[in-house]
Amino acid sequence: MIYIAIVISVIYSMLIVAFIVGFNNLKAFKNIKFTPKNTFSIVIAFRNEVENLPKLLQSLSNLNYPANLFEILLVNDNSTDAFQQIITDFKKQYPQLTIVLLNNKRTSNSSKKDAISIGIQKSKFDWIVTTDADCEVSKNWLTLFNEFIEDKKPLFISAPVSFKQKASFLFHFQNLNFISLIGSTIGGFGIKKPFMCNGANLCYSKKVFNEINGFSGNETIVSGDDIFLLEKLFKKYPEKTCFLKSEESVVLTNSEPTWKQFFNQQMRWASKSTSYKNNFAKFVGIIVFLENLMISTAIIATLINLIYWKVFVFIFIQKLFVDFLLIEKTSQFLKNKKSLIYFPITSLLYPFFIIFIGSFSTFKKYEWKGRVYKK
Repeated sequence: MIYIAIVISVIYSMLIVAFIVGFNNLKAFKNIKFTPKNTFSIVIAFRNEVENLPKLLQSLSNLNYPANLFEILLVNDNSTDAFQQIITDFKKQYPQLTIVLLNNKRTSNSSKKDAISIGIQKSKFDWIVTTDADCEVSKNWLTLFNEFIEDKKPLFISAPVSFKQKASFLFHFQNLNFISLIGSTIGGFGIKKPFMCNGANLCYSKKVFNEINGFSGNETIVSGDDIFLLEKLFKKYPEKTCFLKSEESVVLTNSEPTWKQFFNQQMRWASKSTSYKNNFAKFVGIIVFLENLMISTAIIATLINLIYWKVFVFIFIQKLFVDFLLIEKTSQFLKNKKSLIYFPITSLLYPFFIIFIGSFSTFKKYEWKGRVYKK
């Protein structure tokens, strides 16, 4: 058992080092001042986001891109709050912007995929851009997508997401977890094995979306409007599936306000992992789970019998070191370093968190946006 733990720890460390190398390989994209040319349809599915919509819409109104070259499609997913007045007032305030309000029509088990599909069906421009209703975008968001398209000729672009800053321990725990996911995402693209992306900051060709039949094939899975699309695009166009590594392209989003909502979010994300078709994604998931299982087991074994302390120290310090290198590098890129002081304590708690989420996501129901979902 001890040797198995050491082998898993070594494999895990090699994987994280590969992500660090990939992160460094992926060069930062600089603003190169291409003339605005490409047209974008920004599709946003929302449900009961009355507190967040004003901030999102305000950030969209500040976009440094010609208003005639983009449109905003807001797809209402059965909201019960007072969203209508917010959108009506915003349209009056910014008449130069094309803002279309649509209602979702459920045709699958995934309301968000349905909403995005409806937005794409009604869109009139060449490129689809997605974000979430609790996000805020930078003023050069579309400008950078335009320049990246002109320079790299991609068909699918994943871009970075970061949390808005808060002060609680819950936030710092979520933030370090999220930063590690963003770092692994960038690292995966950097070694040409992309396996993650975030639907809060995606851009892809509408023509290619229709060519691969959109979300067809994973309609029964509640989440995954981002990752399953990445899998399909990468399989057919691996050289055209790219990551836009730019500080100016970062989209800001909210962390979850309570532990319960955080756990539900994580179970929602984890529940789709068994449906991955990407073998590398499956490998990463298995190794990460096993590594955290070994760490948590070693902690418990050491508390019961101190004879195991050397094993615990070896695998924990090794994980601590490589994780910190990736998280610190990603934090610096995102300009989001305040949570690093909590890294040691979260590193002790995180293995138990992963085991809890990984185990419960296989059979437990979870709640999201007022709806209860089964695995």
